[in-house]
Amino acid sequence: MNQAPDPKKHRSRWSQISTNTLVRFLLFFASGWALVAIFQYFEYVIFVFALSGILALLLNYPLQFLQRFVGRRLALGLVIALSLITIIAAVVTIGLTLTNQVQQLATLLLQTLNTSNNPFDQLQSTLAARNIPFNLDVIEAQIRDVFVVSLNWIVSSLPVLFQNYVTFIIILVVAFFMLIDGAKLWRLVLKLVPAQHRNRVSIAVQTNFFGFLRGQLLISFLLSIATFLVFALFQIPFPFLLAVTIGVFDLIPGIGATLGVSLVCLIIFVQSNWLIAFKVLLICLVLQQLQDNLLSPRVMQSTIHLSPVVVFFALLVGTKISGLLGLFLAVPIAGVIVSLFNLEEAQGE
Repeated sequence: MNQAPDPKKHRSRWSQISTNTLVRFLLFFASGWALVAIFQYFEYVIFVFALSGILALLLNYPLQFLQRFVGRRLALGLVIALSLITIIAAVVTIGLTLTNQVQQLATLLLQTLNTSNNPFDQLQSTLAARNIPFNLDVIEAQIRDVFVVSLNWIVSSLPVLFQNYVTFIIILVVAFFMLIDGAKLWRLVLKLVPAQHRNRVSIAVQTNFFGFLRGQLLISFLLSIATFLVFALFQIPFPFLLAVTIGVFDLIPGIGATLGVSLVCLIIFVQSNWLIAFKVLLICLVLQQLQDNLLSPRVMQSTIHLSPVVVFFALLVGTKISGLLGLFLAVPIAGVIVSLFNLEEAQGE
């Protein structure tokens, strides 16, 4: 017969939780909650300085290259002048191109979805001809609503993004000052860390945070170029816009590439037909395999590899705390934490 649990055992277990342990847990919880609240309150400041830091990190590579041939001051002047010209030209040309293609694509998709012979009806007829009982009406209605809401939001948001030039100028100015005084600012930040841990923190941040961002940006940039060239070769509609979409989504670790490819294939399916969408899917899968098996291991070999469960947990927490910015910075921050605390269980194979 089953014996009733001994109440003394329960009392002994609860007695193991001391007052000091409980107080430490509550203080830890309160500190975490206060940190999240402060992060959300200064989200705009963190957003500006995060983008400025990433831009300064990218500009530091041509600066180090030019310093081999000329002095630091002349190299700084050349990098700042050339980067200003490049950024302004890129914003004008790429921004106008993206805006034009987004508007054209939005109009085309809405017209296609409102026709009586759209791709969903064609697929429904094909399935019915093969006696496959599958109703796409509900899926079609949901996808139509999602497309209408998303495209309207994108079209209405693009002018606001280009008109918000004040934030853009602030990011450029802060990035240039970070580029000039980067070493001093980094030493200033390290003073917040106890002296015995500064070297370890510096290595962890530079390896995991800066190394991850540098590698992820390089991989996404190369993937965008390769996707654009292949799409243009196979005459896929709107190759520039679709390549940029895949590259931006690829910046999200773990699930970003899948989301980008799924969105692009869905757009192609609605715009054209399922055969072209299937062709795009095959192209994207081949490029993703080349990236994951050839490019990523070489670019990311110096950074820490996290377990997929930890990656998804970091993405969800980062999105909850800081939205889009947290989505992009969650994984490198998690890598720094895992490296500092030597959490081998959280590392991937």
